[in-house]
Amino acid sequence: MDLSSFLPFRDEMVKVYHCLTNNATHTSEKPVFSELKVRRYSCPIDDVADFITNKIDGWGGWDLKNQKTAVGGMKTIRAEVSSFALLGMKIDVTFGLVEETDINGRKITTVNGKAHTRIDSRGDLGESRRMLRMMLASLDFEFRPQIVHEDEYVHRSIDPKNSSAAFQQLFDESTLEHRPSTPKAKPIELKKPAKQAIEFKSSKHSGETVKPAVSSQAMPVVQSGAQPSAPEPDLEEVKKPAKPKITVISLKKNS
Repeated sequence: MDLSSFLPFRDEMVKVYHCLTNNATHTSEKPVFSELKVRRYSCPIDDVADFITNKIDGWGGWDLKNQKTAVGGMKTIRAEVSSFALLGMKIDVTFGLVEETDINGRKITTVNGKAHTRIDSRGDLGESRRMLRMMLASLDFEFRPQIVHEDEYVHRSIDPKNSSAAFQQLFDESTLEHRPSTPKAKPIELKKPAKQAIEFKSSKHSGETVKPAVSSQAMPVVQSGAQPSAPEPDLEEVKKPAKPKITVISLKKNS
């Protein structure tokens, strides 16, 4: 016998401990809190999925993110909730639904859920648990005639142990991860290339000299209305000396 069960206000103390140390919670077959037990209803999966999405669209602060069918036939519904107690902090809520056929050919839908608060501290004051309890309580009220208890499920299911364990593992692997928003891309600045003069050097054997070629970017731009400057004289013409004049004198012979 567990002696802690005789302690007064034991359940309240456990809830306070989890509120101050955990910021995420999920359903299971044997949860710490009875309201987080896995739900099963004797109805098709589409009926339960439509009810959950309608509630998310109708409740204030709830925002439907996506709804898709994962591998193995599990249907997942993801939502984002703004917590009033945490001053608008976001809570990621996911519900997993899977459908199976019992020995009598009737449909049984199993509902699992998890919630994670986007908070830096370890505790979230129990907000993640309250979000799950809010939806699960609504499901119990809507499908109260179709609730399948644990003993009934063991008799109706073809393989209750393996099917429930496989679904729990599949749902646990689809973890919720809070990723920061993608940072904005920085604008790319295009810098103008520097003006460079390209020199072409001649080979050692050739005696010719090649003048440096200036790139088109280095050429000055002539504004409209201004007269272009006079071209510079050729260096070879300036350095070339003038040819000397030679006078030829002829001598006449006397007869």
